[in-house]
This record gives sequence, C-alpha cells and structure tokens, in this order.
Amino acid sequence: MKFCSNCGEKVIQRIPEGDSRPRYVCEHCNTIHYQNPNIVAGVVPVWGDKVLLCRRAIEPRLGYWTLPAGFMENGESVEQAARRETLEEACAEVEDLQLYSMIDVPHINQVHIFYRSNLASPEFAAGVESLEVKLFDEADIPWTDLAFNTVRRTLECFFRDRRHQDFQVRTDCLSVTPPLKTT
Repeated sequence: MKFCSNCGEKVIQRIPEGDSRPRYVCEHCNTIHYQNPNIVAGVVPVWGDKVLLCRRAIEPRLGYWTLPAGFMENGESVEQAARRETLEEACAEVEDLQLYSMIDVPHINQVHIFYRSNLASPEFAAGVESLEVKLFDEADIPWTDLAFNTVRRTLECFFRDRRHQDFQVRTDCLSVTPPLKTT
C-alpha cells in the first residue's frame, strides 16, 4: 500500500500506539489501514456416494480439480458465499449445509471454510470458472490433480468420516516453513 484510500496522501508503515503490529498509517488524516485475511468459502457437494468437483478454468491452478469455492464478498454470510460459489462454478444448488472444515492458510493470508452439503438435484454444468464439473466416487478422485491442499485435507477427512458416519467440524492450519538461510 502506498497511498491512503481515505485522503490520497502517502502512507508509512509503523506500529500505531496501543497496537502490536506494523500497519499502514496515513500521517495526514491519521487513518490506520488494517489488512486482514481473506475468507474462501466452499462446499463438499454430495449426490449419493459421489462428490462434485470442478476443473478450474482460471489461474491459479488452471486445469486442476477443486471443490466449488471462492472468496467471500462483503455483505454476505459465509454460507451465502459457499452457495453462490457453487452456483457460479458448478451451476448447482446445494441444501442441508453443515459446517465441516476451517483451515487457516497464514502464509497467504487466507482462511478456507467448507460446508458438507447435498446437491439439491443431479443437475450441474460447468460455470464460467470451470472447464468441466463431474461427480466422483472416492476411488476415482484425481488426488494428484487437486488444485489446493485445503481441498485435499477436506476430502481426506470427509471420506474417512463418511466411513464411520461421524462428521465433526475439522480445523487445521497449513503452514509453510520458511526456506533455510544460506550463508
């Protein structure tokens, strides 16, 4: 960030009084610009014994498979965002949403939240952000072609939990170890 979105003056980075983290601060209008993680909301849409996946038509990870999910918009709930993303990416409607996984991804400032859900009907199609959309049995999931680790973790837990019919809310944190310094 270089300029204040409030008054247009240049900002500096410093720790404001009473805070513990560096923030972008406008010394002209005294606005503190907080930057917070983005929330990704999605679903594990189920029809019978199969899970619906979307093959991405956009970067990042163009051509890889994912659960329908995307960034939450201002003015919507997490559940509304998950429903909207499923409609946009898979032209599918979901019902009976149950919170299922929340995975922190601090190295990219994101939190991924997935709901378990049922497809309202077996009708779906590729939306503008998907190359194709397909129902998969557990044995046919393209594990090596999944777009994101959060999707992999959520699906692994889902299939394990489904065998026992014991679905708990899952939490996890994906952290990236910084590279070793060379001298």
